[in-house]
Amino acid sequence: MKLIYEDTQVPVQVGDVVHVGKWAHYVSQIVEPHKPSSTGRVYCISMDENKLFKEWYPSVIGAVWIDRTDQ
Repeated sequence: MKLIYEDTQVPVQVGDVVHVGKWAHYVSQIVEPHKPSSTGRVYCISMDENKLFKEWYPSVIGAVWIDRTDQ
């Protein structure tokens, strides 16, 4: 199972910079789906001075899972 950016087909990796709205974030952790109906999660840290921790569905950063063996 692999998480990729839907538009470029490039794998999502820890340390990537993603934009949600006008804000940039670092990808800090990727959690695979734990059951067939799950989407997993992407955890990020904001790049501003606040360094806020965010948790999103992969679709929020434009990502999708491929090669899922649980579905």
